[in-house]
Amino acid sequence: MSALTIAPAEPRRFATFSVAEMFCGIDVAQVQEVLKYQEMTPVPLAPGVIQGLINLRGQIVTAVDLRRRFRLPERPADRKPMNMVLRCDGGAVSLLVDEIGDVVAVDGCEHEPPPSTMDAFHREAVEAVFKLDGKLLLALDTSKVLHIDGEL
Repeated sequence: MSALTIAPAEPRRFATFSVAEMFCGIDVAQVQEVLKYQEMTPVPLAPGVIQGLINLRGQIVTAVDLRRRFRLPERPADRKPMNMVLRCDGGAVSLLVDEIGDVVAVDGCEHEPPPSTMDAFHREAVEAVFKLDGKLLLALDTSKVLHIDGEL
């Protein structure tokens, strides 16, 4: 009888960004592109987390402000957000973030669930937590982040 060998998990790659004091990541396969601030058209009667619509080379893209989504303090007026444009089933969606980071590769096995000390609202949007040198990477579940009253 031969011994069962388990292949090591493939490293996962995350496009990272910061929102307030949170260091977050989204699987690079979901990221279409990152852009500097784009002018937005407001959407009347839209949920408060939707900052507006941007025109991305003829494609209309909804911009979701992650500070509002995570119930964090508003971004200072003198700081413009960056756009992390994601590929989603219903088309592209832009996440408005404070700063764009690097692409980070992490060992797929070396993660933990969100801590129980994190409030339930935030814990629901975090898929896993990875310990990096000197900081924690919160890997976001985009389906939960973009679930806004069932509209995205």
